Amino acid sequence: MASQKDEEEAAARKTENGGEEEEEEEEEEGGNGSGEKKKKKKNKRKKKKKVNGAAGSKVSLSRGVTGFTDSYVRYGQTDPPSVPVSRLFEEKPFPEGEIVGVRVSSEEKRAMDRMQFELWNKMRHAAEVHREVRRYAQSFIEPGIELTEMCERIEGMNRQLVEERGLQAGIGFPTGCSINHVAAHFTPNPGDRTVLRYGDVMSVDFGTQIDGRIIDCAWTVSFDPKFDPLLEAVREATETGLKTAGVDVRLCDVGEAVQETMESYEIELDGATLPIRCVRNLNGHSMGPYQIHAGKSVPIVKGGDATRMEEGEIYAIETFGSTGRAHVVEDLDCSHYMKCFHAPHVPLRMPRAKKLLGHVNKTFGTLAFCRRWLERDDGGSTAVNGPTGAKQEKYLAALKNLCDVGLVQALPPLCDVKGSYVAQYEHTLILRPTCKEVVSRGDDF
Repeated sequence: MASQKDEEEAAARKTENGGEEEEEEEEEEGGNGSGEKKKKKKNKRKKKKKVNGAAGSKVSLSRGVTGFTDSYVRYGQTDPPSVPVSRLFEEKPFPEGEIVGVRVSSEEKRAMDRMQFELWNKMRHAAEVHREVRRYAQSFIEPGIELTEMCERIEGMNRQLVEERGLQAGIGFPTGCSINHVAAHFTPNPGDRTVLRYGDVMSVDFGTQIDGRIIDCAWTVSFDPKFDPLLEAVREATETGLKTAGVDVRLCDVGEAVQETMESYEIELDGATLPIRCVRNLNGHSMGPYQIHAGKSVPIVKGGDATRMEEGEIYAIETFGSTGRAHVVEDLDCSHYMKCFHAPHVPLRMPRAKKLLGHVNKTFGTLAFCRRWLERDDGGSTAVNGPTGAKQEKYLAALKNLCDVGLVQALPPLCDVKGSYVAQYEHTLILRPTCKEVVSRGDDF
């Protein structure tokens, strides 16, 4: 029996041919060879069949992902996307993620799983938004684009498709676009004119949240084929992490499996063969409502914490591979900030600091934010502050004061040695009572 993949390829070939088939028939009557009556049928048009998974026609402008960037049209979405995702699924549940492993479960476990359907569906809603936004991003990210423009387009589409409503629904954290030796936590500050180049390796990391439930998912963009081994190593290492993770699995066992996969690869750059190594001081992490880092860290090297994963937990499984020393340090100007989840009550003497803290509490809560958002006319959220009048001015000293007293955490860029390249892939994983679900899985990676 032909596999579903074969059927999809056949359907794609038929689509390329315009859905036309030629048929020719000849009939002869009378048996005398005169051929008096002949019937011919040519160019009979047949109706195109829609095949699940074969939607779309536009390929990504960068390497590192598969499929079509407009695959969301299968759900009735426009190209580029303009319809909020909730309207595409008004009468049906949101698409389930990939089920990686099914646990032997009792009726009790299945009942527990059904009781959590509202939560799972909420996360699937955010995940579908993330998929469509990143597919849109993959259609325009190319050499020559300014990072500020790229981030603003991604964030604008994110707000539109999730129907941004302040803390109820919106962006999970600023769009990270860390290039080459920068591994994480970089987004352009106001006035930054950095341009993406053909020879760059850039990780794109952004989040979508609904009621504080965050989809944390990232991929790496490159254009030069010489970086393919790096991207493949990190992508496969992340897949290993997803397969290894599960209820009662020790966190250190995930790290050991990830490292074994990652470091089986090497890359040739400028005539030298370099090992690809896990960035040993970067980790995956558990997530909670409005809490991007909820306490547990998932290492990507062997050793470390023997704590076990538990049922009902949600994890960001991410891996970072480097051609450098595979150890990052804080460097460059800070752009990411986040109010501490367990922030103490601290009396503030600076009026501007009080004003800024009030704005952060109302607009972002304990979700991460960036300086670009503070300087928007809406202060980071039109739904909360209105379209104008909330732009923060002369706030840097106030922001520093909030960091100094422990109310806000500064998250500077994390960098490897200059001249090296770092790649990242990441998915959000739910440890359901009956199975584990890669809720952010798409047809791109």
